[in-house]
Amino acid sequence: MSISRERVESFLARSLGLIGEEVSSCRALLAVLNGGQAPFDTRVWPARDPSFESGSADLVRRALEEKRPLLAAASSLSPAGPARPDGWPGSLLCLPLLSGDLPVGAVCLGREPGRAPYSSADLETVLFLTQSLAAALRDAFAHPSAEDPFGPVRGPDPLIGASRAFALIRSLIDRVKEADAPVFIYGESGTGKELIARAIHDRGRRREGPFVAVNCGAIPDQLLESELFGHARGSFTGALRDKAGLLEEADGGTFFLDEIGDLSLPLQAKLLRLLQEKEIRRIGETRTRRINVRFVSATNKELEKEIERGRFRLDLYYRLRILTIEVPPLRERRADLLLLINHFVDRYGREMGREKTYISPGAMELLIDYPWPGNIRELQNELQRCLVLAGGDRLIREEHLSARINPRRLADATVSYNYFEARAEFEKRFIHQALVRFGPNKTRTAREVGLTRQGLFKLLKKYKIGEEPGAGEE
Repeated sequence: MSISRERVESFLARSLGLIGEEVSSCRALLAVLNGGQAPFDTRVWPARDPSFESGSADLVRRALEEKRPLLAAASSLSPAGPARPDGWPGSLLCLPLLSGDLPVGAVCLGREPGRAPYSSADLETVLFLTQSLAAALRDAFAHPSAEDPFGPVRGPDPLIGASRAFALIRSLIDRVKEADAPVFIYGESGTGKELIARAIHDRGRRREGPFVAVNCGAIPDQLLESELFGHARGSFTGALRDKAGLLEEADGGTFFLDEIGDLSLPLQAKLLRLLQEKEIRRIGETRTRRINVRFVSATNKELEKEIERGRFRLDLYYRLRILTIEVPPLRERRADLLLLINHFVDRYGREMGREKTYISPGAMELLIDYPWPGNIRELQNELQRCLVLAGGDRLIREEHLSARINPRRLADATVSYNYFEARAEFEKRFIHQALVRFGPNKTRTAREVGLTRQGLFKLLKKYKIGEEPGAGEE
């Protein structure tokens, strides 16, 4: 059964007005991406306002591109975004509407100067009230495919970053991808060195061949030689059959040696010969075998210091460092952090079968300010943890963050020992969650949580939740 375009437009208009009134806004705008294309059509409430529409346009476009909510105060933008939109002197709240991971539209709300800026509680309310809008836009304004509306689809790009440092890495990958010379990748642990090695392989002419990765520090020396070069039957106790090594398995493709700084000196000598001759000899055999492999290696150690200490061969060092890519730590790539946060929240949310989850401005500020000594690996673990702790909540809050990222958690924990302050904090959070769970009808909310309407309104006024506690009494 199909619903007429007129009824859909009527539903959108009424929904926009309801959202605007419920979060005490003077202006509201609904942007609709027609056919998945970046230029969008708009619906406005209560009437057209060129100043508001002009001032919100950049914020809407950014929210659609970044797939996350943005808050803009009257004088400065919240930590959720880097630049103040022009043309509207008041505060703004913009929420993208997603169908799966595809933007189909956005809602933008505005308040006049002098009014309190939008808060996380307002964002929660808008999240609740817009739950059905994405489906309506998806069904009414056909999107022919799940392609990215901001560019042609080339498959998911695992390389995520917008900083100048990351642009240099991309440029280097493009320059070395077709060459056969060894590539050396240096960077702290957790910066994504193997991801870069895979990108070199996947973008180059060897992409049809295998990509074989070995962590030199994870396998004991006695086993590592056999794993790399293979062995003949009977060459040592337990060698019950001939076995090809991983280097042979990588023939025609790319061989990635991770943490090469942990390789023992005897194995370094064998690797040096391999790089020079492109030949291997299995343990226990006398004949050599030629291999066609492109070598990529990586380490988080300073090999120059390892050479001074006699732990790494100078001649091997020069053989490996023909083409070098240095990966800066995450703390030096602040422009990449926001993109990575949004990417991992979306990715792990999908893996957990969750609805689209957002991050509150306060939590986002803490995530961006944290130095991330464990780099991208630490960021991944933290966001997975936050999604689990958030449960069914579609908003990751400050209290979901680890104590090392949100030190205030430890300070706030002492507050709970004050009965009256702990009770007030619980009541405030409970009422926020109830309003999101049961919607704008406060009569129903009061009934569901076991309060009278007067009791609910008293708490709303006490904790300054909403500026018009009497709204939505029906």
